[in-house]
Amino acid sequence: MYVCSCFGITEKQVREHAATGACTPRQIASACKAGTDCGGCVRRIQALLGRGDCPRRELIDNGASTALSPDPFASEPLAPDPLGAEAGAGAPAALSGVA
Repeated sequence: MYVCSCFGITEKQVREHAATGACTPRQIASACKAGTDCGGCVRRIQALLGRGDCPRRELIDNGASTALSPDPFASEPLAPDPLGAEAGAGAPAALSGVA
């Protein structure tokens, strides 16, 4: 049965992504785009994921910081801000709000 009609994603596909480590609707979306268009399937995805085994969820439930377990579906690793920590650093004065 289809879960996401926008992208043609089935319950089976959602379960397969969950079995390979996608524990949240956001991680499912990163893996197959389900839930990223109209959003009508997000609750169904949540229901399919349930409260099953999930290493990331277990860490969070046990009080571990989410920073200790990076998102395996992230497209790029986090990198330092090349423009510096200051807001608007390197931006033209008109864009940064500095006169």
